[in-house]
Amino acid sequence: MNGDPCLLSATELRGLIAEKRISPVELTRAVLARAEALQPELNCFITLCGDEAMAAARVAERKMMAGEPLGLLHGIPVTVKDIVNTRGVKTTFGAVPYKDNVPAEDAVAVARLRSEGAILIGKTTTPEFGSKCLTDSPLFGRTRNAWSAERSSGGSSGGAAVAVASGIAPLAIATDGGGSTRIPAACNGVVGLKQSNGVIAHSQALDAFGNQTYVTPMTRDVADTALMMQAMAGEDACDPWSIGMPVPDFIGTAIPRGDLRGQKILFCLSPPGRPVSADVATAFKESLDRLASLGAELEEFSGDGFDIEPIWRAINHTVWRTRFARLADEHGEALSEAFLKQLALATDVSGVAYQEAMFARTALFRRVQSLLARGHLLAMPTLTRTALPIEQDLFGTIEIDGKHFDSVRPHWFPWTMPFNMTGHPAISLPCGFGRDGLPIALQLVGRFRADAELLRVSALFEASQDLLSRWPG
Repeated sequence: MNGDPCLLSATELRGLIAEKRISPVELTRAVLARAEALQPELNCFITLCGDEAMAAARVAERKMMAGEPLGLLHGIPVTVKDIVNTRGVKTTFGAVPYKDNVPAEDAVAVARLRSEGAILIGKTTTPEFGSKCLTDSPLFGRTRNAWSAERSSGGSSGGAAVAVASGIAPLAIATDGGGSTRIPAACNGVVGLKQSNGVIAHSQALDAFGNQTYVTPMTRDVADTALMMQAMAGEDACDPWSIGMPVPDFIGTAIPRGDLRGQKILFCLSPPGRPVSADVATAFKESLDRLASLGAELEEFSGDGFDIEPIWRAINHTVWRTRFARLADEHGEALSEAFLKQLALATDVSGVAYQEAMFARTALFRRVQSLLARGHLLAMPTLTRTALPIEQDLFGTIEIDGKHFDSVRPHWFPWTMPFNMTGHPAISLPCGFGRDGLPIALQLVGRFRADAELLRVSALFEASQDLLSRWPG
């Protein structure tokens, strides 16, 4: 095996491991060395578990040499966002009061990757409890964008995206409650899928029925996302939405074959009144042209009624306030000002206002359903501009092409929050670079639980351009 194994995809590594051309020990050692070398610069890990990873790699190598049957991800390094429980490995939620928290159990998604032979190399950074679109916290400082030290990594799965983008490990478990996988994926030029509700069981959701947060895959390419989905999907008794969900052939479906003839894609640049940078608008138009050249029929849809941040916030912040009010009372001095401010925003959401937001959520689901009865997929930019400055304040203004707007969420990612609430699968795919040299992304939304089909279209889109050969400097 010549060259740097860190620059290979999990799909490629899987083949090399099966052919005994690379050893899990050699691979894990290379990945840990890269993680340690880049950590001071990128700051994308809260915990690196080198000793445990090397021990697991030695076991994986013995199994491989003994000719035992190997799991789907045998010997392949993976990172897990530090909001997702890992048995015996510190899980801090990015918050100082939890800096020594060690779970007794793996989250279902983590257990599934481990049972398929994946090797956990570390826990990636997250703002406190994944509560914002920027990855910083009093616990670890700031995570830098993989392409520029002056820019934010996005969030809340900033560490996951940066670890994948910089070639530290090909697979990352992230989470997404309003765009937390797709935003940093877009900022760092990687693939971020928020799957359909129930496709991957969520064992940490406290409100399993009203849940709008997802434990997700994050990878450099679509084939690796399919590989992770194959390992993570499937029902579990803990999650009512997962029960009865079959596991399709994600890997086979995601091989880029055929074209998009017979597929109708409805597109919209932005909800009315939400500005988009000229670079993003250009890249979006080029993406639509590429989809058309693959044979898709395109039709514009109206963004009216998609400006739903207040509804998302009424639900989301009420959940946070219920979970964290006592923590804020007891440990307020150890938590960030931005986190405490967000909890305070929920104090005036009444029970009636919360239920009205849930009614609006159902109406939004039905609206998306009616669009997807007209077309097979929806297309829109993931973000309205490239990665924000590293010192961006969540409660500050956001700058788009020299103009300043108040309120970051609805101006930067109006298109990610709706699909957390409706449960439709939504994927962020790299689609170009801005004049600032930073990645730009396209979001595609599939029919409810048609995740495999969404990956097929994504793989064709990915194969129609050559962005995978570019690495951050």
